[in-house]
Amino acid sequence: MTFATATPSAERTLAESELKWGNSFARLGPDFYTELQPTPLPSPYWVGRSHALARELGLEDQWLESDYALALLTGNQLAAGSRPLASVYSGHQFGVWAGQLGDGRAILLGDIATNAGPREIQLKGAGRTSYSRMGDGRAVLRSSIREFLCSEAMQGLGIPTTRALCVTGSDAAVRREEFETAAVVTRTAPSFIRFGHFEHFSYSNQHAQLKTLADHVIDRFYPACRDAKQPYAALLEAVSERTAHLMAAWQAVGFCHGVMNTDNMSILGLTIDYGPFQFLDAFDPGHICNHSDSEGRYAYNKQPNMAYWNLFCLAQALLPLMDNQEQALAALESYKTVFPEALHARMCAKLGLLDAQPEDAALIESTFRLLASNKVDYTIFWRRLCSFTPQSGHEPLRDLFFDGESFNAWALQYSERLTPVDSGLRADLMLKSNPKFVLRNHLGEEAIRAAKLKDFSAVNTLLTLLQAPFDEHPGHEHFAAFPPDWATSIEISCSS
Repeated sequence: MTFATATPSAERTLAESELKWGNSFARLGPDFYTELQPTPLPSPYWVGRSHALARELGLEDQWLESDYALALLTGNQLAAGSRPLASVYSGHQFGVWAGQLGDGRAILLGDIATNAGPREIQLKGAGRTSYSRMGDGRAVLRSSIREFLCSEAMQGLGIPTTRALCVTGSDAAVRREEFETAAVVTRTAPSFIRFGHFEHFSYSNQHAQLKTLADHVIDRFYPACRDAKQPYAALLEAVSERTAHLMAAWQAVGFCHGVMNTDNMSILGLTIDYGPFQFLDAFDPGHICNHSDSEGRYAYNKQPNMAYWNLFCLAQALLPLMDNQEQALAALESYKTVFPEALHARMCAKLGLLDAQPEDAALIESTFRLLASNKVDYTIFWRRLCSFTPQSGHEPLRDLFFDGESFNAWALQYSERLTPVDSGLRADLMLKSNPKFVLRNHLGEEAIRAAKLKDFSAVNTLLTLLQAPFDEHPGHEHFAAFPPDWATSIEISCSS
């Protein structure tokens, strides 16, 4: 199938009036990317669309429903003014230097102007690139639906993330463990630059390009660092702090990423590259969501330390731009204070603690121990806790625990802490801090099974719920229920 040439039409005129393309990344120079075109897919169709994101980008619903948008966002048509490219980067994968990697199945179309500033538009699954190695450059329907839904779920939870505008599908066959059908996710972010971009130029001794990249990131995203005595150390410190806040958000909501390699770490502190992710069901601090992670490197309770390890790799990459190693180590120190403080603040909000007290840290720790020892469903516990009062009987909450004595002891400790706190203010804070709906693995699996039969209603329903996860959504309680027994048999790996 050949690449379609755009022809004048009402839809095209509408699209061009709304999409003013630029490409700031392309201005970095040819050392940073390879220009190429997406590979078209036959007979594409819509799987899911985020109209909420479209409106944030300044796009009308009419445009996102058009045949032109379907062709453009599948990679079957090239928009006038866009400049497709795939970027080169390197990285550490599972703690081992992997060398050159790059956008093996992601193609950056460019960036468009929005009220929030330029937003890059990237197609994931749009065909082979210069960095695909042995891969086909395609994405499959199941992984594309998972990324689409989880990107928008994280946004709904208030957690920094790349966004997903839509998923398009095709009946074209793609070989993984078995034959599946192809799909493309349209992703957006202020930038898709990763730690691995810096590692690539540092390890290859391309220090001029390393400086160009660092200056681009500072000038575009961290302008305050330019006035620092050592701008590149200031950049590292700022990235460390954003990453610390991101890790606190992940841990508080029970999110497991699964593949925290340096090439999957955003320089902007965004959640990026949704592969074998999972929201916790039963609380297990050592839970490993990635079936490919045989050593448990990226288990839930190891994520904060792994983020620091990745930041250390970034620091090593930036060393050629600094005066000495001590500057880099000093810049990393902020992570060690910001992460525990940010996590503590989030957990206090989940517990409804409006006024900080010295004993709060002990209460938070005892809560985690109680949940772990009883294997309590993480999301349901926190949502039911929103109705807890010292005067109530606590039955809905107590029913989650098989060890009633340990729960009673904890409930007494918690009740004593709550005594001076206004119950109305506390409940309001907790309902805004403890979501009712998260993208559990079994919910995603059910939506994927229906989508394979061309029934996309579950994808659209989940999108609605996950974009407002703190709301009650009457009539949809089963989406917030306990996972079925078969959910424990779901295996998500790096190929997902």
